[in-house]
Amino acid sequence: MPWVGVQTPITSQPEQPVGETVGEVRNVNDSEFNDTVNDSEWVIVDFWAPWCAPCKAIGPVLEAVAQEREILVAKVDTEQNTATAAQLGVRSIPALFIYRNGSIVAQKVGSMPKPKLLSWIDEVMSADDF
Repeated sequence: MPWVGVQTPITSQPEQPVGETVGEVRNVNDSEFNDTVNDSEWVIVDFWAPWCAPCKAIGPVLEAVAQEREILVAKVDTEQNTATAAQLGVRSIPALFIYRNGSIVAQKVGSMPKPKLLSWIDEVMSADDF
């Protein structure tokens, strides 16, 4: 007699909490910004523009970092989303902000190689002064 029952699909990744998407790079606009940085524990925000060569250089690095550190990377195009950039005083790009639970805990301006970016992220995420 064949076995009859409910089959549960096997997934290779655990389910993420609602609102939190780690290991992802997401384009975010002004209206989504606050929800994005508040809905995940750790978020790296990349302020960039399509014409910015250093922004283009750091883009693939941030994609790799999102996967390696299981962190959400939110990309904000400063040409299309001027309100958020102005509110945070972004004057040079690329500008990187690290948020923890909705609060800015670190920021840097300029492109950097992957090892330096990973070192900075690890230093920020391991700090105890939040």
